[in-house]
Amino acid sequence: MTWLDLPADTGFGLENLPYGVFSPADGRRRVGVAIGEWVLDAGAVAAATGAPFAHLLAGPVLNPLLAAGRPAWQQVRRALVEWLTEPAFADLVRPHLQPRTGVRLHLPIDVGDYVDFYASEHHATNVGRIFRPDSDPLTPNWKHLPIGYHGRAGSVVVSGTPIVRPTGQRKGPADPAPVFGPSVRLDIEAEVGFVIGAGSALGTSIPVTDFADHVFGVFLLNDWSARDIQAWEYVPLGPFLGKSFATSVSPWIVPLDALHAARVAPPARVPQPLPYLRDAEDWGLDLAIEVRLNGHRLACLPFATMYWTPAQMLAHLTVNGAPTRPGDIYASGTVSGPERDQRGSLLELSWGGTQPLTLPDGATRTFLEDGDEVTICATAPGPGASRIGFGEVSGTILPAERRAS
Repeated sequence: MTWLDLPADTGFGLENLPYGVFSPADGRRRVGVAIGEWVLDAGAVAAATGAPFAHLLAGPVLNPLLAAGRPAWQQVRRALVEWLTEPAFADLVRPHLQPRTGVRLHLPIDVGDYVDFYASEHHATNVGRIFRPDSDPLTPNWKHLPIGYHGRAGSVVVSGTPIVRPTGQRKGPADPAPVFGPSVRLDIEAEVGFVIGAGSALGTSIPVTDFADHVFGVFLLNDWSARDIQAWEYVPLGPFLGKSFATSVSPWIVPLDALHAARVAPPARVPQPLPYLRDAEDWGLDLAIEVRLNGHRLACLPFATMYWTPAQMLAHLTVNGAPTRPGDIYASGTVSGPERDQRGSLLELSWGGTQPLTLPDGATRTFLEDGDEVTICATAPGPGASRIGFGEVSGTILPAERRAS
């Protein structure tokens, strides 16, 4: 119970307490924690109470807290619960609560490296069938390792940042030569992201058993994709300009400790993976993800169907000795389920552009048009009947910049 008056159906209750970075009217960025319709200035309360971890919450990003490690994360979480439940703290805390609607939210971390995976069997199968209809949709390595690529950390932006339509080379199957211009097959990828807290040194690896000691929390991510640019450039080295122009992330990071009730067993793996990828615990997560285009619900995605878990992704990411640092992020890849309305990209929903989607106003889409707004939100089971909210990640498409070819 909390002395705050919270809506019964809030996704930002005591069982959640997600972290972000906000600025009030004075513009200074501060570490905040969402509680109901409020943002708690966690750094200010820590300083006022003389908490020994106050320096970790001084802002303007979460990286100092991330670097402090799991014992510190748990200590801060216990203090937050105490401040918000013990009536003795109410008068001290109230001045440091601000309405969420009255503050600006920022990218909560300094992003170091960014890795994007391809962990949904349903998504990978759909893409394979679209592009390779006469062969096995999954590549021979797909069920042996979590496939991924290194993305561009500098173009990770917070929710609400406008997305400029990318420009580049593209070549359709019938085109005699490539052309240069704005992407005409601009797409979304609805994903779940994970932020590294305690890092690992060069030459070492993180086993699946140590996942919770290194991953601080979970957030939502939209890895915007220019499918036409990607199709022309990706052979033989993989994604490049078709992906690196923008990746949007939600402003709230849900602590891993808030997701105990959301943990589920992953799907059965056949064949059994190599020993370093075998499950030590159940780290499938039962997230329900919703994708909306201009306010219209396009799809509802079940994250529990993901073939590879975040623990396996991290183990594979580091098995070669690649280091990790506080603020590094990695993402699941597009989340898709077995049904048509459970597909997390327009590429799948329109089946490569051959099956246009009809919106409530009668307009149709195969890929994104200028002015379109995409919003992704999610919830997960919490203790009892509660739900854990992740907020949302959104972005609106702006026309391409004019430039010489």
